[in-house]
Amino acid sequence: MKRTIDILAGCCKRYAALLLSALIIVPSMSGCQDFLDTESSHFSDNKLDSPSDTLYSVIGVLYKLQSLSDRTILLGELRGDLADVTDVTSSDLLEIAMFNVSDNNAYNAPRDYYAVINNCNYFLANVDIDMKNNRNEYIFRKEYAVIKAYRAWTYLQLALNYGEVPFVTEPILTQEEAERDYPKYGIEEICEYFINDLQGLETIEVPGYGTIRNTDSRLFYFPMYVLQGDLNLWAGNYKEAALCYYNYLNTRNTSYVGYPLDITTVNWSREDLRWMSKSDSWSTMSFGIEAYDGINVELITMFPGDSIPSESQYSRLSDYFNSTTSNNYEVSIIPSKSLTELSASQIYCHLTNSNNVVYPPASLEGFERGDLRLAAAYGGYNIFGLDGSVTKLVMNSKYSSRNVHLYRRTMVYLRMAEALNRAGYPRFAFHILSKGVNNSVIASEVLPYCTTAADSAWVSQFNFPNNQYVLRTAVEMATENTMGIHSKGAGWTEYNEYYVFPDDSTLTPDARLAYQIEKVEDLIVDEEALEFAFEGHRFYDLMRVALRRGEPAYLADRVYARRGAAKVDEMKSFIAKDLYNPANWYLQWNGEIGMKE
Repeated sequence: MKRTIDILAGCCKRYAALLLSALIIVPSMSGCQDFLDTESSHFSDNKLDSPSDTLYSVIGVLYKLQSLSDRTILLGELRGDLADVTDVTSSDLLEIAMFNVSDNNAYNAPRDYYAVINNCNYFLANVDIDMKNNRNEYIFRKEYAVIKAYRAWTYLQLALNYGEVPFVTEPILTQEEAERDYPKYGIEEICEYFINDLQGLETIEVPGYGTIRNTDSRLFYFPMYVLQGDLNLWAGNYKEAALCYYNYLNTRNTSYVGYPLDITTVNWSREDLRWMSKSDSWSTMSFGIEAYDGINVELITMFPGDSIPSESQYSRLSDYFNSTTSNNYEVSIIPSKSLTELSASQIYCHLTNSNNVVYPPASLEGFERGDLRLAAAYGGYNIFGLDGSVTKLVMNSKYSSRNVHLYRRTMVYLRMAEALNRAGYPRFAFHILSKGVNNSVIASEVLPYCTTAADSAWVSQFNFPNNQYVLRTAVEMATENTMGIHSKGAGWTEYNEYYVFPDDSTLTPDARLAYQIEKVEDLIVDEEALEFAFEGHRFYDLMRVALRRGEPAYLADRVYARRGAAKVDEMKSFIAKDLYNPANWYLQWNGEIGMKE
């Protein structure tokens, strides 16, 4: 029998002992000193039975999660169609982009995932969740929920990247245990297991460790409802997924406050018809603020990074996406031709101060054409030296922090739209893109198209009170906080005659609904590209839709067209993998893990 679980310990059987050394709940603090000042302490016995164990156990797992942060972004972005490599891109990154990842690639290390999982398993096997302190407060329940979420997220990443993985839920403490054969689970089995495993933990508060290195520690966790939404979305449980995302939005700031999308945008100034003046609140609010409290904060989850490049948990993403002294001002990852063409193809809708609808002229060039989010996220400028030299610099506003951002509010709204659409409510999903949603929109644009009482009852569960979710208007009142996601970069979408709900009245009712769902899904996939380019979601978004439709070409054709339609054959020769075969979407490692044809 193959000893597939050797990956838990390292590269092969001879590294099995590494698993035991990896089972350290608290790390040496050199790697995470930037967000925690405390003395290192290891657990010397099996049971976790003191209040101090709670902080140490979570920080220990978080330390190991930091090693997954860069690859989470890189594996999700470089294999998609929105980013491209340059002449200075490292061989490790080039291998990822060309679907030719070797066993010794720095980002192909399943043992790093299992180091997280094994620490989670150890905690869960040894914690007493019913233990209380002298104030009659549960000691471990908050951390118990956090650790379960960490384990579920890590297993999901493993399955998305490797296809089928050894599945272990008990801590590996001995050489003998490390050498056992364990069952292999794919995405479907992983989702099914953890949907059940996380049940009942949704309302447990996250731990509050205060501000650590100027960062609210509550940003270090995965909200249970969002994670459950992702698991259900991948599993094809669309109604359940939609409700999970909604429940997060409805309870994040308590059900009496709401969590509106907000109206931060990149837009042409309303008084300017010369197309020379833009304003940008989108990039500042989306990427420049690492705060937790408030109805207008965007960031939900991040992994903290070291500030010292020599430290093992330092994120290299800023150096890959930006011109820095560390990379001699040469970036490794740039927008693809596919992304620039998609952005330019969007029809920006301009609303003047006199409320006239105007469309920009076709003569606009570069990132000024179409959707403006790419221009806000990615830009270049020159530095002129005293000797007459010119240094060209690139700045990607999504990677201006040493921390790695993973989840944000707009992602939750878009995934809720994706789930609603596949659940059979494409109009509901479309209005999340076009004008935003509140109870008035649901009443006028969604409920009239429900064909059964059961449908109406299900939709009525979504409660977005008008006084908490205030749609923007041409007058632009201060209380407005809700609009369609497409308007974040494409102007006033609610007035755009070219951005309309896709329909075909010549079809039969069933065929018509299927048509609407597919076309709205295409709009959602485009919106995910425009909003989340470079953030590490793209490959998985394409994979999810391609698997759902049973159409590998949905992913393959887009990846092959990364450099434009004229270079599809060139990209096929560079990639040299048949992406029409889903087995080739996944990494392999040492012949022990990964999908086989």
